Amino acid sequence: MNYRLISRYLGFFVFAVGTLMLPSVLWALYFFYAEGDSAESGALVAFLWSMGVAAIVGAVLVLIGRSAPDRMFQREALSLVSLSWIVAAAIGALPFIFSGVLGPVDAYFESMSGFTTTGSTVITDIEAQPKSILFWRSFTQWVGGMGIVVLFIAVLPYLGAGGKQLFRSESPGPDPRGLSPQIKDTASTLYKIYLGLTALQTVALMVAGLSFYDALTHTLSTLSTGGFSTRQASIASFDSAAVEAIVLFFILCSGTSFVLLFVMLRKEWKAPFRDMEWRVYIGIFLIATGLVAANLMLADPGQGDASEPYRFGDALRYASFQVGTLLTGTGFTTSDFNAWPAFSRMLLVGLMFVGACAGSTTGGIKVVRLIMLVKMAYWRLECTFRPKTIRAVRIGGQVVGDDVQKMVYAFLVLYIMWFAGGTLFMSALGLPFETATTSVIATLNNIGPGLGLVGAKGDYAHIPDVGKIFLSLCMVLGRLELFSVCVLFVPSFWRHS
Repeated sequence: MNYRLISRYLGFFVFAVGTLMLPSVLWALYFFYAEGDSAESGALVAFLWSMGVAAIVGAVLVLIGRSAPDRMFQREALSLVSLSWIVAAAIGALPFIFSGVLGPVDAYFESMSGFTTTGSTVITDIEAQPKSILFWRSFTQWVGGMGIVVLFIAVLPYLGAGGKQLFRSESPGPDPRGLSPQIKDTASTLYKIYLGLTALQTVALMVAGLSFYDALTHTLSTLSTGGFSTRQASIASFDSAAVEAIVLFFILCSGTSFVLLFVMLRKEWKAPFRDMEWRVYIGIFLIATGLVAANLMLADPGQGDASEPYRFGDALRYASFQVGTLLTGTGFTTSDFNAWPAFSRMLLVGLMFVGACAGSTTGGIKVVRLIMLVKMAYWRLECTFRPKTIRAVRIGGQVVGDDVQKMVYAFLVLYIMWFAGGTLFMSALGLPFETATTSVIATLNNIGPGLGLVGAKGDYAHIPDVGKIFLSLCMVLGRLELFSVCVLFVPSFWRHS
């Protein structure tokens, strides 16, 4: 293990996170001088202190690794990817601490929730916080959505082959695909698409009546499928069907593989319709929306949050938004789904496990893995009565190799172990069953809200500190899809080969 190389690149990552605070500094200056918000002076000092700490820590780490060999192998890439997220969350927590908004543990939880695009929060009164701090929350999600490491590769071309190792270690889904032979070009292309969607949604939300600040912050949280809002009531505070429709459209775009979005930009508009994973993804969204809407219209009023059944238009409006936001792990809310009928709540919890397409900004198991698991299970079932049959598992016309199948099986085993063990751990802290279970589901799948005390109108402030630390680990496990983090707990991984 080349520890000095890891130290050097971690130093660069720390510098990068500190530099990323500059937009928040500009917002603090604007709100302080242009709008006379005195709370922003403390936030401004907090950001400056945080950038100073990042510069010092980054310099020390770079000096430690200044003479390290440049060759990067898989072990260095895996450890660097995992450690970069853990360290980035620590640096990102500093503005919350220095501004006095949160204590150390809560600040780390909030920062990790941002960078991993989870959207779980411990802030109990969001609108009382400095606006520049709230912008920083949303901006961490935007950065984490495409990936800190991918951004790093896009702006540091000298990583070369090491950059390819990092990209593959961080890419979501079982079969990360490049868009060009050069990994730097791939990262740059991804960010061009990301920036283009950011500009489009911001303009659309401003046309729908939002201020530039609200439009931008909610765009940052939408495209990253993060879910942080500047309002306590989330998207519901705007009470606008137009805003909800715009946000939902871009949520569904963000759940689509960026490879498909790139292909569409090459004027192959029918590419998503030829992609099996995308068709299943949209199919799940449409079917789940129909089922939830029907349940809201037909359920006994005493089982829901309304005094009478929902009308068709309202049921479709709230159902489509909540299905879309929870399927993709965005976590925005327009209604207290925690008070919906039992069938709708159970269906929404099931969707939290699914996620969207591989190669998107979402968390969860991913649709392509579920397709593989169903096909592999069917093939094994067929083998019980046709043992001599040889059948290949295919996705989109391509054969799924044995190595990929084994990785999917291994992922599922690790996923179930973490979910089951995590639920038991959170229950041991004295949390109610519904809260303990869905807090792990929400963080491991990078969703944000769950049910019970961590529902749509709740938060994670009441979770014990040890629980917040554990849930922070669940967030990064979900963001990096288990393997890159789990290897850190294998003793032989750290030994010299």
